[in-house]
Amino acid sequence: MAHATIYVGFTVPQLLRGASRIFPAHSALVVLRHSVFCYCTVNGTIKSKRKMDHLERTANNFRQEVISQAKVCGITNESETVKRLRLAITNKDFTFKAGQWVDFFIPGISVVGGFSICSSPGLLEQEGILELAVKYTVHPPAHWIHTECALDSEVALRVGDLHGYQEGKGNGYKMGTVKLYYSAKNTSELLFKKNILGLMNAFPGKITCRFHVTQQSSQICEELQPHVTEGRISEKDLEEHVSKDTLWYICGPPPMIESLSKLLSNIGVPRNCVFFEKWW
Repeated sequence: MAHATIYVGFTVPQLLRGASRIFPAHSALVVLRHSVFCYCTVNGTIKSKRKMDHLERTANNFRQEVISQAKVCGITNESETVKRLRLAITNKDFTFKAGQWVDFFIPGISVVGGFSICSSPGLLEQEGILELAVKYTVHPPAHWIHTECALDSEVALRVGDLHGYQEGKGNGYKMGTVKLYYSAKNTSELLFKKNILGLMNAFPGKITCRFHVTQQSSQICEELQPHVTEGRISEKDLEEHVSKDTLWYICGPPPMIESLSKLLSNIGVPRNCVFFEKWW
């Protein structure tokens, strides 16, 4: 059975990580697969106000046994606050599936980071490369990436998954529709917007997106204008999509997840249809 799916959030690596390997890794166009439904999130609510360490938050989650050394082979500014880290993986047994994340070990830093993988499994298979998009914070791993990380810096990675993957599921799956609501401060902070526009053009009517900007001060480029709304994601934006077949995936900081989960509950969305990344 095909589902309609709504994504609401500030970041979108999980949408891109669900892309198919039908296209080469360097292609700007990617195909959304059922894997986006299998891996993205775990259902639940956040109750603790204490900020938990990444390893503590994910202590009960599945992890691969392989810890691989990696070397930084590229650093680019995806936006003013986000760096894209390109890592050459030295262990040939290192693998991951769309939607997984990594424990990020830095020599000399005791705190372990947890970051979404924003590249495709195909890029790893073809070039031995994995990419992370890391937003600046004072959290030691993210702070190191933004202030100290350099080309040829050596780190270690271990793949984690939010829940066990069951092979053989989803036979006969028919692609449904995906509606993405993506909010950021301004259009320069809308990461991967060109990739998203490419998906929309590749799958008209199947994949659509509304970009929300909350503090835009400059002119919005012509290409984005038809898809941009000024202001936060609202109840009115979401309520038209409520149905028994709609699944809701939320990605963002805990206060935003809590707020949107409550909003969805208020407009009649069952709790078991709302998913989010609890390890964030």
